[in-house]
Amino acid sequence: MKEPSINVLGGSLEPCSSEPVTGFFRNGCCDTGPEDRGLHSVCAEMTAEFLAVSKYLGNDLSTPRPEWGFPGLKPGDHWCLCAARFLQAHQEGAAPRLRLAATHRRTLDVVPLELLRRYATDAPPPGPHDQAP
Repeated sequence: MKEPSINVLGGSLEPCSSEPVTGFFRNGCCDTGPEDRGLHSVCAEMTAEFLAVSKYLGNDLSTPRPEWGFPGLKPGDHWCLCAARFLQAHQEGAAPRLRLAATHRRTLDVVPLELLRRYATDAPPPGPHDQAP
């Protein structure tokens, strides 16, 4: 059974992108479940720097792959990133901006909320209950 679609703030998971359509399930949301071993749960806004670092680290997101229905990403596109890749990009100094309301709560298994807030474009002020479950 699929886990409820809840974001890292505890609310309903908002869509990330329909152009290009993203998500492990290609439903526009950063939904996840047991079959998503990469935990594609972070709704990130692509930057040239992040795309270059990702390619260097072995995950080329900018080259179109029509055989997989993948258009290739460009700066400004939103995409559901693997939580571990986001953390790796942070460690490399190239983490992209992200949307908390469209980032799945399972991300908190890998990335602390405090770190996500540093890159959030939609970060509300911290509240008393802002700790990982």
